[in-house]
Amino acid sequence: MENFIVSARKYRPVTFDSVVGQDTVTNTLKNAIKSNHLSQAYLFCGPRGVGKTTCARILAKTINCENITEDIEACDQCESCKSFNESRSFNIHELDAASNNSVDDIRSLIDQVRIPPQVGNFSIYIIDEIHMLSAQAFNAFLKTLEEPPKHAVYILATTEKHKIIPTILSRCQIFDFNRIKLDDITGRLQYVAEQEGITAEEDALHIIAQKADGAMRDALSIFDQIVSYSGFKITYQNVIENLNVLDFEYYFKLTDAFLSGDSSNSLLILDEIIMKGFDPHQLITGLSSHLRDLLVCKDPETIQLLETGASFQKRYLTQAEKTSADFLFQALDILSSADVQFRINKNQRLHTELNLIKLCRLTTENTGTEKKTEPVKIQSVEDKEPKTSVVPKPEPDVHSLQAERSAGSEPKKVRETKTGYEPRTTSIKDGLKGAIGKNRNGPAEDLEKPEKKEKSLKEEPFTITELQEKWMEYSDRIKTDKPRLATTIKAQLPNLKDNFKIIVEMENTSQMNDFRAYVKSDLLDYLKENLNNDYITLETILSEKVDEERKPYTDEEKFKFMSEKNPNLKTLKKQFGLDFE
Repeated sequence: MENFIVSARKYRPVTFDSVVGQDTVTNTLKNAIKSNHLSQAYLFCGPRGVGKTTCARILAKTINCENITEDIEACDQCESCKSFNESRSFNIHELDAASNNSVDDIRSLIDQVRIPPQVGNFSIYIIDEIHMLSAQAFNAFLKTLEEPPKHAVYILATTEKHKIIPTILSRCQIFDFNRIKLDDITGRLQYVAEQEGITAEEDALHIIAQKADGAMRDALSIFDQIVSYSGFKITYQNVIENLNVLDFEYYFKLTDAFLSGDSSNSLLILDEIIMKGFDPHQLITGLSSHLRDLLVCKDPETIQLLETGASFQKRYLTQAEKTSADFLFQALDILSSADVQFRINKNQRLHTELNLIKLCRLTTENTGTEKKTEPVKIQSVEDKEPKTSVVPKPEPDVHSLQAERSAGSEPKKVRETKTGYEPRTTSIKDGLKGAIGKNRNGPAEDLEKPEKKEKSLKEEPFTITELQEKWMEYSDRIKTDKPRLATTIKAQLPNLKDNFKIIVEMENTSQMNDFRAYVKSDLLDYLKENLNNDYITLETILSEKVDEERKPYTDEEKFKFMSEKNPNLKTLKKQFGLDFE
């Protein structure tokens, strides 16, 4: 049985032209080789799986090739190329900085750099994950990186450029590798499928490319996984089942439900999605991407940003014609808020359902076509108020007007004939005085001014039991905001004297001052209101108990009480310079 080689290794690029999606980098390197402007150190940066180490290996192989082609590619025929292809080259050294990150490892590298190449012109050192070096190793690497031997070329690769110290960055030519475009990944997957004799639908390859998130190595790994699942025929349905991807068809159905205001159908679609094992949050994020794609389809200049298969592209264009830009903006805003609040909601399904209903109501609120049950007739103000019939103005008598003009006087205005009350504008002042009479069909009549009545004071008697009951109620009322004062009030029950005078005794001056400052006034108002007596007065007095019988209240009193029992506390306070805050 032949050993299986994963596609990421089997179809790894071996020439500059076969590198996918990094044309700027490969063209720059080829021009540098052609013009013999090789740098002493290169730094390749970028996300995973975009070709950093691959380009480093191709560069190392090409600059040591004895017969470089006209396209600035390695010939694969010379001894240097053969030894590289067979992994026995002594001129190209690959190191992993993740496992060789100490100062001693860098010292060994510096000693090795001094040895000139046996075959070829250069000794190339490819150091992967260079950001994993320790700070001491970076400093030890600086000198040889700045002034290496003429035959030494360093090619450093990293996914986290920000972790490399600036002194290293300043000594390297930096190449930033970009995420590979969706179309480039799809094209490469199609090429691999043809080489392996596999039939693959274009939409299926697009889903694999989207799942890879710009990394060619990830795309090839997923491709091998799908082949293991579905055999030599890759379909769109097989891909979404294996990768647990929500079918795009659901997004189109939901958008149609939003446009028609069909909230019932949208909830049924959500239930179907959940029954298939998908997380509602996955629906929210996928629906956001779907509406974003519809938005870019609205403008011919942005339609190039749509990254889908050919069959789905036509459906996006068709559905984009049905939607308005305002709807898409509002829907994206709702979904963005739903995405942020999803994690903090305990009932996540209900949260998703509410947002789907909001999306369905967008079109019905804007167009006013929402389905209604039986309309409820509401009587308007015009129906309630009696209508005033206005008789049209009579035509003036022409003979009388001529007679008045001949007499040298102005013609008199013809008085309108009215029925009901005379229409006039009512001012705020007239309204407050009750200028409009009780009979709306009759003339307005002024109402009499109400006489001001003085507020009568309440004087309902109460017992000491009722007083103490309300006293305890007030204590419970303030125990959350003022727990210490609530405890004081509960501990000091009041006494009732003549003329509704309440006396409360406090154990010490601090208690009395706090009581007067923070709760006395509010407590007095509370008692007056709840005991229906406005003649209540409240007086605080200091308890006449001797000091030995009184409980210590302040920090000073507590310390005095404790030090009398244990004099060593005074010595401790003095030695450590302790004081009360």
